Amino acid sequence: MFVTWTKYVTTTISQERRFVRPGHIELTALTHHPLHEDCRKVSQILARVGEKWSMLVVMLLRDGPRRFNDIKRNTGGISQQMLTRTLRGLERDGMVTRTIFPTSPPQVEYNLTELGRSMSEPVLAFGRWIQEHLAEIDVARHRFDQRAKPGVLRAPNEN
Repeated sequence: MFVTWTKYVTTTISQERRFVRPGHIELTALTHHPLHEDCRKVSQILARVGEKWSMLVVMLLRDGPRRFNDIKRNTGGISQQMLTRTLRGLERDGMVTRTIFPTSPPQVEYNLTELGRSMSEPVLAFGRWIQEHLAEIDVARHRFDQRAKPGVLRAPNEN
């Protein structure tokens, strides 16, 4: 079994900027750990679930199939390229199906799969949690922002 350790390799893009990209070094692991096997896959799925646009699209499609422009209109602010990328990613992960109707011009419709519907349930629960705790989060942000302002004097016992 191999464990991948990441090191960073610096590559020059231009004279002023430098780009850092990860490189990999493979080392033999001394012990096998079952959680390590799926870590990369889980991270990829969490990244998809955590994307703002993916969640908006999934929530829109909960009501039934929609066409591309309908989705675009109802997700305010998304570019055509980002919506295309989001829908392709959701389709690749099995959350969305894409149906092409033989019309002129062809019409394309997107719909949630059963897997996509099952994912929308925890997303709804998380949305409810946010709504319930929004006031607390706003207070915490305000407190933090006041602490972080330069030149603001704090009491000695204030953290």
